[in-house]
Amino acid sequence: MTKKNPPGRARPIVSAPAAVGTAACGTHGASSCLTCSGRDSAEWGVLDKAELRRLDAARSTHVYKPGQVVYYQGNPALGVFCVESGEIVLRRADAQGRSAVMGMATPGRALGYRAFFAGRAHDETAEALTETRICFLDRGILRELLDKDSRLGHRFFKRVEEDLRASEQARMAMGLLDVRQRLAHLLLALKERRGSVESDGTLLIDLPLSRQDIASLLGVRPETIARTIRAMEDAGVASFVGRSVRVPDLNLLLDELESTETV
Repeated sequence: MTKKNPPGRARPIVSAPAAVGTAACGTHGASSCLTCSGRDSAEWGVLDKAELRRLDAARSTHVYKPGQVVYYQGNPALGVFCVESGEIVLRRADAQGRSAVMGMATPGRALGYRAFFAGRAHDETAEALTETRICFLDRGILRELLDKDSRLGHRFFKRVEEDLRASEQARMAMGLLDVRQRLAHLLLALKERRGSVESDGTLLIDLPLSRQDIASLLGVRPETIARTIRAMEDAGVASFVGRSVRVPDLNLLLDELESTETV
């Protein structure tokens, strides 16, 4: 008997990155929607206990290894995904198959909801960066809860507005900040969830993305990122080894945001 793939794992419409695995992910036990740590920051936080129990009973949960795909660009949107733990990178490919990083998703984040509500196919590929636990809600339970509780729909509309505002701010940053400032801004954002402080006060940041993906996210060429990294290392702001970044003095990194020097 052929084993079914988890929801959204249909045959890819566009070529997936070479590192992406294609094996189906197993279903694992997970915490209840009532106790999920990401519930308050997610759209489901507006639901009452009875509705959360209904959501809990209807969801399916899957664990994805790094590099495995949750759904592909071009797949039909059969429901909404929610990140319970781990990290997701969102990629979009053009007609020539060139891929660009559109953003990242962390616990509590809903995925695929815009395509679902618009009744269209996914316009990006969602790939696990780390071992990631994903909950899937199909159209049946979503329509049931949306019809029963209007607050859920309002919460999703608010999420759309927040996404649009974040996109506008990112475009503004592209125009106002030089590459070095953009990289410093990204490192400071990653510090919140992937940073740790060593005994000597050095900040250690674990990068979830390759340098090529960082270049794509910041809207520049990989060679430009390489030059920017060398410049920051020469200035003693940070040292980059593989996917680890060591920042000896956080103030130096903060000072980068005030600099107007271009690379």
